[in-house]
Amino acid sequence: MKNARAARKPVEIMPDPDVQSEGFRQAREARRTALVEDYVELIADLLAEGREARQVDIACRLGVSQPTVAKMLARLAADGLVTRRPYRGIFLTESGQKMAEDSRTRHRVVEAFLRALGISADTARIDAEGMEHYVGVETLAAFRRAIDAGLADFLADRGRAGKAPDASREL
Repeated sequence: MKNARAARKPVEIMPDPDVQSEGFRQAREARRTALVEDYVELIADLLAEGREARQVDIACRLGVSQPTVAKMLARLAADGLVTRRPYRGIFLTESGQKMAEDSRTRHRVVEAFLRALGISADTARIDAEGMEHYVGVETLAAFRRAIDAGLADFLADRGRAGKAPDASREL
């Protein structure tokens, strides 16, 4: 019986080496920039609330120590993403603001897509926080098209008709 099941499984074919290496390259780049994007997005959010972006607030919101934040702020300043004013706080440069806006946009699209799939608000927010850094331009555009085409309504209609997708099916 075990051999019969193994024989029915489709054989996975290795992707083209260039395609595979590009996928790994993009994942490495996303890992490298994810933390920077989290910082600039948080700074933008604090400033948008009319508050100062202070090191202590950033540490509290990210759940890290103030020395960790101080090191990252020095890196962000060296990269031209933030400026710091003594006794004032942290401010985004034009480049930092652009990065924050791009990251926030990706986050909102990914979160909306997850919500359209029926994921709870809290889980979608948490999951989108990681996924936003890894989603590609083509995938993000497809998420937008699916949302705009009424994905949530489509899935809700399928569920009411008893035709909900089988989540246990192997991918």
